[in-house]
Amino acid sequence: QVQLVEFGGGLVQAGGSLRLSCEASGRTWGRYAMGWLRQAPGKEREVVAAITWRGISTYYADSVKGRFTIARDNAKNTMYLQMISLKPEDTAVYYCVARNFANWGTNPSDYDYWGQGTQVTVSS
Repeated sequence: QVQLVEFGGGLVQAGGSLRLSCEASGRTWGRYAMGWLRQAPGKEREVVAAITWRGISTYYADSVKGRFTIARDNAKNTMYLQMISLKPEDTAVYYCVARNFANWGTNPSDYDYWGQGTQVTVSS
């Protein structure tokens, strides 16, 4: 089992920046890919970014390419999501997720472990 806790959500104006972090505990010696998933009211869940176990390969949804950057520090059991040029449509609950595979997945159902979520609100 892996436990995930997110930090860093909040309220920001359009065009601003936020950095989310996710701390993992439990079975952290496992080789697991991680990602960030979001859900906005009335919309489907979306994997916005993901990273392989070694951090060599990353995935970004088209909606966030060029604005979001995912990274991880396995020595600290921590993953990050740097978000810049935020838009009101980025408003959502953001979840840190992990899966029992070294490579990332692009569907929410690909992930085995979820954090509790952190709210990101971008005002216009």
